[in-house]
Amino acid sequence: MLLPGPLKNFMRGSRGVQPAGERSAGGAGGPVSRQSGAAQAFTSTTRPSRGIEEFFNAIRDQSGLSILDLGSASQQNVNFITNLGHRLYAEDFLRFLNESFGPDDLAAQSNSGSIDYFLHQALDHPEGRFDGALVWDVLEYLAPALLAAVVERLMKIVRPKGYLLAFFHSDDKLESVPFYTFRIQDIKTLQVAQSRMRKPAQLFNNRSLERLFGRAESVKFFLTRDHLREVLVRA
Repeated sequence: MLLPGPLKNFMRGSRGVQPAGERSAGGAGGPVSRQSGAAQAFTSTTRPSRGIEEFFNAIRDQSGLSILDLGSASQQNVNFITNLGHRLYAEDFLRFLNESFGPDDLAAQSNSGSIDYFLHQALDHPEGRFDGALVWDVLEYLAPALLAAVVERLMKIVRPKGYLLAFFHSDDKLESVPFYTFRIQDIKTLQVAQSRMRKPAQLFNNRSLERLFGRAESVKFFLTRDHLREVLVRA
């Protein structure tokens, strides 16, 4: 995947790099990427997204914000966010998850020492670092103990009244779900690519999601035609 020249400077080796202080791409204070390489997509569709529209409407009168993307570095997302005048910080969250625990070892995700190590690898940012986070669908693959720890960390590294956008499958009885990558086409539209099926650690309904984000100021739901529940959380 082609990345902007400055962004490529932060990609060292197959494991990625640690953030280099406040140095970043897209100009001074721009994005840092610590991992890239989204899975090859098999099917791709473009569709409207109320969640992404509401996310950007919430920050439309601001500039110079820091946005975290847990879907790995994407040239399309980098360009979109930086063209709005914001900074994008990308983490390949699922790759860190697979390398730390294996793709389906849910028991390992309950080990407190392993959880602490994973948080250090995947979400090692100071409190209040970000004004928003694009979480996408990665939370579905976390066992309860790890999920609680990740949500707690996200609620700390996103500043109060910042926004998180997360996606969940609306059918809570599925044994496997499509794994997606998300590319921002415009302020109201996402390109959604399905690359493979994956067993979720757990699935959610509206009530369980409200409990999951119980510390948040508000939780708003949007149901999509591809059976995804888009959840906009105000920290």
